[in-house]
Amino acid sequence: MTTAALDLEGLASWLEQNLPGFKGPLTAEKFNRGQSNPTFRLSAPSGAYVLRRKPPGVLLKSAHAVDREFRVQKALAATDVPVARMHVLCEDDDVIGSAFYIMDLVDGRNFDDPRIQDVDTATRLAIYDEMNRVLAAIHSVDLEAAGLADYGPAGNYYRRQIDRWTKQYRASETGTIAEMDALIEWLDQNIPDDDGRRTLVHGDYRIDNMLFAKDSPECVAVLDWELSTLGHPFADLAALVMQWCCPPGTEGRGLAGVDRKTLGIPDDQAFVEAYCMRMGISGIPDFGFYLAFCFFRMGAILQGVKKRALDGNASNPEQGLRLGKAVPGFAKGGLEAIQHG
Repeated sequence: MTTAALDLEGLASWLEQNLPGFKGPLTAEKFNRGQSNPTFRLSAPSGAYVLRRKPPGVLLKSAHAVDREFRVQKALAATDVPVARMHVLCEDDDVIGSAFYIMDLVDGRNFDDPRIQDVDTATRLAIYDEMNRVLAAIHSVDLEAAGLADYGPAGNYYRRQIDRWTKQYRASETGTIAEMDALIEWLDQNIPDDDGRRTLVHGDYRIDNMLFAKDSPECVAVLDWELSTLGHPFADLAALVMQWCCPPGTEGRGLAGVDRKTLGIPDDQAFVEAYCMRMGISGIPDFGFYLAFCFFRMGAILQGVKKRALDGNASNPEQGLRLGKAVPGFAKGGLEAIQHG
């Protein structure tokens, strides 16, 4: 973490008036991870908290919706989906320069490499099974009971998402990428018919967006809900498989070329089958479309990260420019998914 650049005096004053039990003075450190909504650890005599805010500067429409992050996590508190406890949302830009919310600091393990090299084989297998269980729990949330029935618009999720991310990509485009143009065209013309599935979707579900108990494989919190909405559950599942196609390590965060069997990591088919069993379905036809869609969406997200870095609005500009170089690779991965499924 690095030292935060926040108006700590003004923030502490606001928290004393709006966060029950809060007592200053306040110190803060900024987490290095994350490129979208800057996240800070807050320390005070009353306890430790996490602050997550919109980045400063001119932002793309509908991006960085911390109010939605706050709402969905607060709604999930009474469900089987593990989330941090939400405290308070501030939509007044005058307090620290942009909207933010405060949540509990959850004490857990975070793995930024899906090989999870610091645990034994049995624990690694159990962690992957827990990832599978939690994903099914997200997609099984009773939307009416949780107060999330209006959390996303009705209609074909993929039509909506492809239109949205195409607009976001065009708005942040810094040069022509032929593979990305071809992928956008194919997806636009091959959207499946709406099958009626409509669930809560996380939108960025992967192991580095999860916290696990210090002494067990139990997930204690799913993080980074910025892209969550109501939509089609297979997008979350395909996003995991897409991530695993990437190179291993903390940058690619994938499993390409990894001996999964030796490590105790299920292969793609086994993971999908376990998910289908939990969801009570027999299988997923045309999985290549969902995989191609996820490659496209990630490419569009990283293009936005690159644009913010060039504009000086990125949380970590150096990393943002580095991640932006991966956009052509994700476009190619989407085209390969179309061919091979």
